[in-house]
Amino acid sequence: MKRSSGILLHITSLPSPYGIGNLGQAARDFVDFLSAAKQHYWQILPISPTGYGDSPYQSASAFAGNPYLLDPDAFVAEGLLTREDLDQTWGLRPEETDYGRMYEKRLPMLRRAFQNAHETTDFDDFCRAQAGWLDDYALFMAVKAKFGGGPWLDWDADIRLRQPKAMARYRRELAEEIRFHQWLQYRFFGQWQALRAYANSRNIAIIGDIPIYVPMDSADVWSNPAAFQLNRSRRPRVVAGCPPDAFTRDGQLWGNPIYNWDAMAADGFSWWLQRIGAAARFFDVIRIDHFRGIESYWSIPAHHKTARHGKWVKGPGMALVDAIKNAYPQVRFIAEDLGYLTPEVLALVKGSGFPGMKVLEFAFDSREPSDYLPHKYDENCVCYTGTHDNATLRQWYEESSEKDLDRAYARKYMGISEGEDFCEAIIRLGMESKAGVFMTQMQDYLDLDGRSRMNVPGELNAHNWRWRMLPGAANDQLAERIAALTEAAGRA
Repeated sequence: MKRSSGILLHITSLPSPYGIGNLGQAARDFVDFLSAAKQHYWQILPISPTGYGDSPYQSASAFAGNPYLLDPDAFVAEGLLTREDLDQTWGLRPEETDYGRMYEKRLPMLRRAFQNAHETTDFDDFCRAQAGWLDDYALFMAVKAKFGGGPWLDWDADIRLRQPKAMARYRRELAEEIRFHQWLQYRFFGQWQALRAYANSRNIAIIGDIPIYVPMDSADVWSNPAAFQLNRSRRPRVVAGCPPDAFTRDGQLWGNPIYNWDAMAADGFSWWLQRIGAAARFFDVIRIDHFRGIESYWSIPAHHKTARHGKWVKGPGMALVDAIKNAYPQVRFIAEDLGYLTPEVLALVKGSGFPGMKVLEFAFDSREPSDYLPHKYDENCVCYTGTHDNATLRQWYEESSEKDLDRAYARKYMGISEGEDFCEAIIRLGMESKAGVFMTQMQDYLDLDGRSRMNVPGELNAHNWRWRMLPGAANDQLAERIAALTEAAGRA
């Protein structure tokens, strides 16, 4: 990846009068802002439908797009909705998404657009081309609605176990609802490709995120049970998470079912290759979340209440990486290699050739030297101020443990005085590092505090995933300041 830089800002965090960022004009305006700021990358979080806890990392499908992100103005322009359809309260605070209102109001609005739409050959062609995942996903969403939104493990046994007669019966009974969910995906793909083409025309590449795991309550597990470590009743035998560390005494219990890697290897990792192919249709660069889980994963018995008593189990390693690289030699990847890194994990990252990640918020521990200090970087890495799971720089500066010692250590390392702005100095440090690509959270350029943090891992926090940028924040003056920093660091 050529020496360059970019900004991390999820689609949902864009300003919008409709309660959540979308693929419309504000997204194109942000592309223009990135271009004016001399940036070359826009990094986002997963764009799949959000599930439990509103997390984009817990989705009903690894292949589908999130209907909440559809641009309502486009449907008005086409005559599928009226301004009155859009004229409702989408939330009281422009700086955050009200997911409760989204759940209550957004799909009924989109259903009106669907009912006003006409069948087209393009729609039918899309459904045929995407049938490998779309048929099961649309049926899953329709049956889920019929059972009051409950998890598929609580459905009637015949459809839960995908018995052929039940599958055929529900496809007949729920044909209109199935068509609705297919149409939402058709429109999402169309709007997304238009936005991606616009970004690429401005020399902006989109970095997209794919979670390593999928949730139990997903079309992926329901339709591919043999690909996961499930028991005879199709409940998980083991679940994913992270072991205890200095930040979490009990570890993190994610609860995702773990892949049956032996079964996946036996068919050449076909599900994974389909998933990467789907991501490549959305993104210019794919960041694989929790890459270390490909080398070995923390396996927790499903009945345990914490992650404390899990164990490390070997994953597919280079066999999966080689399968992906051979199938998609033209696709660029980033390995999210944060966390507990063993020599085996480091060898996997090196063997893959994918750039790993360096996070500046992890660099300044006054108690011991850190591998995240910029003088230890090589060029084949992506440096971040912080990720969506970290504090904003302002919050980190104000709340970091051992504040005085860590701050003093960081100031000494950067050669700045007490009077100079700490957060701006961190950004400049990353810009000037040897890392091939430098990424900054938009919140850090805006110098926002902890109220703008995107996510606190392992917590069902009422503020997780809700932050939105206020209108006018990404202005010409900020673009000029970022452009100057970028040009001075040779990343323009």
